[in-house]
Amino acid sequence: MPHIELKQAEKSDHQLIVNLMQFYNYDFSEWVPLSFAEDGFFAIRPKLEYLSSPTTIPLLILVDAQIAGFVIVDDEVHAAGAQHNIGYFFVARRYRGLGVGTRVVSDLLCKFPGRWQIWHVRENLRAAAFWAKVVPVLSDGKYVVHSLPIDDCNATLYRFDR
Repeated sequence: MPHIELKQAEKSDHQLIVNLMQFYNYDFSEWVPLSFAEDGFFAIRPKLEYLSSPTTIPLLILVDAQIAGFVIVDDEVHAAGAQHNIGYFFVARRYRGLGVGTRVVSDLLCKFPGRWQIWHVRENLRAAAFWAKVVPVLSDGKYVVHSLPIDDCNATLYRFDR
C-alpha cells in the first residue's frame, strides 16, 4: 500500500490547485459541456478567491510524497443541516484503483467531523460506484440519498453525520 497523505494547502499552493483543476475539468467534461478558452485552457470561474475564503479548506493529496490530486471542503451545502461539502475531489488517473480515494475520504471525515454532504454528477458512473461503496462504510450505514439538480447537473447527494 502506498503512503497516502492529506496535506492542508498553504496559500502558496493555491495556484498549483488551480493548475490541477484543468485535469479535473478535463475528466469532468465527459459529463458536463465545458469549453476551452482562447488560450486552450478550460474556461473556469476564478478560483483563487474561492480557495482563499475562510470557509474553504483546500487540501493536497500526496502519494509517496508525490502530488496525486486535491480535495476541497467548503460550506456550499444543498442538504438541510449539512455543514461540510466536498466542493472538488480529484485523484489523478495514475493513482485511481489503489485505495487512495477511500483513504483520503476517511481521513477527511476524521479531520472534519460533523454533518456532511457529498454529491456527484449522476452520469459519472465511476463516481457513482465509488460513493455508493464508500459512504455506507464511512457513515456506519446511516445516510440519506437525494436526487436533485445542482449547478445545472443531475446530481446524487449523500447526507450523513460523521
